Amino acid sequence: MTLDEKEQEIIDTFSAFDDWMDRYQYLVDLGNTLAPLPEADKTDQNLIQGCQSRVWLAADYTDGHITFRGESDAVIVKGIVALLIEVLSGATPDEILASDLHFIDRIGLKEHLSPTRSNGLLAMVKQMRLYALAFKNKG
Repeated sequence: MTLDEKEQEIIDTFSAFDDWMDRYQYLVDLGNTLAPLPEADKTDQNLIQGCQSRVWLAADYTDGHITFRGESDAVIVKGIVALLIEVLSGATPDEILASDLHFIDRIGLKEHLSPTRSNGLLAMVKQMRLYALAFKNKG
């Protein structure tokens, strides 16, 4: 599935909910599907700066594709982490760097988050792009 197809699937899923309380609940449920991050990955290097809550993102690069893992100590933020991982895991560095992640605006995520959570979302996206850039330059 392409990044655009993954984004469209998320847009379709979110549009099925009538209000933001249902969307928040979906994010919480999505966050609960994340596998716990091993303690070895909960390092300062993987800790996202700029997030109100603690968020860790780790990445592996295999056969030209990036797989992300992540966790947060806040339930809604953990759902946002899961959403980003769902879209970006399995993509190539070039696909990640070229994507504008339009689903974030289309589902209204930024405008329904507090300013600090919105900044955290941007910090997570930035970190995932930095991983993509590092793997691209390394590969």
